Amino acid sequence: MKIHRLLLALAGMVLAAPVSAQSTIRIVMHSDLKIVDPIWASTQISRTHGYMVYDTLFGLDEQLRPQPQMVGSWTVDAAGLVYDFVLRDGLTWHDGAPVTAEDCIASLKRWGGRDPMGLKLFAYVKELSAPDAKTIRLELKQRYGMVLESLAKPAGIVPFMMPKRVADTPFTQQIKDPTGSGPFIFKADEWRPGEKVVYVKNPKYVPRAEPPSAFAGGKTVKVDRVEWPSISDPQTAVSALQNGEIDAVESLSHDLMPLLAKDKGITVARGAYPSQYALRPNWLHPPFDNPKLRRALAYGLDQKEFLQSAVGDPAFWRLCKTYFGCGTPLATDVGTAGLLEGNVARARELVKEGGYDGTPVVLLHITDIAVLSNLAPVAKAQLERMGFKVDMVSSDWQTHIARVMRREPPAQRGWNVTLSSTGIIDVVNPVTSLFLNSACEKASAGWPCDAEMEKLRDAFAREPDPTKRKALSDEIQVRGLQIGTHYPLGEWYSASAVSSRTTGWLRPPSASVFWGVERTGR
Repeated sequence: MKIHRLLLALAGMVLAAPVSAQSTIRIVMHSDLKIVDPIWASTQISRTHGYMVYDTLFGLDEQLRPQPQMVGSWTVDAAGLVYDFVLRDGLTWHDGAPVTAEDCIASLKRWGGRDPMGLKLFAYVKELSAPDAKTIRLELKQRYGMVLESLAKPAGIVPFMMPKRVADTPFTQQIKDPTGSGPFIFKADEWRPGEKVVYVKNPKYVPRAEPPSAFAGGKTVKVDRVEWPSISDPQTAVSALQNGEIDAVESLSHDLMPLLAKDKGITVARGAYPSQYALRPNWLHPPFDNPKLRRALAYGLDQKEFLQSAVGDPAFWRLCKTYFGCGTPLATDVGTAGLLEGNVARARELVKEGGYDGTPVVLLHITDIAVLSNLAPVAKAQLERMGFKVDMVSSDWQTHIARVMRREPPAQRGWNVTLSSTGIIDVVNPVTSLFLNSACEKASAGWPCDAEMEKLRDAFAREPDPTKRKALSDEIQVRGLQIGTHYPLGEWYSASAVSSRTTGWLRPPSASVFWGVERTGR
């Protein structure tokens, strides 16, 4: 009898035990997630969240070439005006409903109302329709040379696909339903802003057969769960990594790298692609509604001071004046002579000529991201040397983003100057570049308004010849620096740290991804 009861007890234990232990990856991200709508906000953390939860029709591979992702096959007619995209088999939303062409059309329209590259594309779109449940038909008014590049856009505001009921939300409002079709499911019930974010593997996701390549290929998930614990102090995050409490730090503070140099259980890697710092003036309100005072910034800003203060180690930064990123096909120095080198005397002359009245400039300061926190103090010192009075307003990243989106005057919680960092993939051409958008109320925060710039960007988007495109991009850079859409402050490389207990990390530009990552030890 005792043996019988023992056998029953053992059997119960076996039945109750999981088939296999759940594998979890814990990583401290560069910022806490507070905005889960990647169309409403273009922040990197919201975009990374988007790549977890959603999928795209096309994705850029490691060679930055558009490749089909949700699309199984596609055709374009001889005139280059009608594109038919057929969705691949096996696509379902997290709630089990099939992905349809109507879902994707609604998603494209929402994205196209907000993203600069989407706005350009939709200026040429005659009609979007669904001949059947799996076919998206895009008809153009005239040929447009960047259709696939637009659909594969990996940065800024990405054309993520959402169910129609979600995508019908106006782009001016944040979505509340996190349903996607991507490789992970967002655990809204476990989300604690300021504490942690949780994703679990989507068991219904069918990856493509091709090997993973940046944002393209097979998004094969090899862990059951991904957690983003919030640790705002960089030193504490490093200690947690060393103690095995977390598995990775997405953005390692450069001055902490020596602490990990001799730790054999941790690998520190420099990012494959640089990012570009930039300063943006707000065109809507004084003093930078005045072009002469914006021009003063072009002369008075000094790239080197920003890079030395924000990054430090010269192995991780470089001076670079081009709008389009050094080393890229459109990189150029045209229009940059004498600018961004700290010519304070010329800047002070322009400030005087522009009639600056002494009203303090509201400068936004980000406090909780190491690679951004030192930018505003440098800007404050440089602006004051030019003759501006400065009111530096400090806040965490998410609060900062909410304020940047406000069009109200500085005295009503608006702003005059903001600083940011953008991946090079975001700025490689004038259509992709968020800050060159000068479409007035449809422009990005800062709201540049210049018909000539928009004419040049339209011409670039239509032009198929690479040589002519290069000439147009040169004109755009000259125009942008003259009118002051924004000012590049040089380039820097990020550093990440991962535990030897993990492997398979991909490092595409503009976002971290978690397909292919697996745990190899405890």
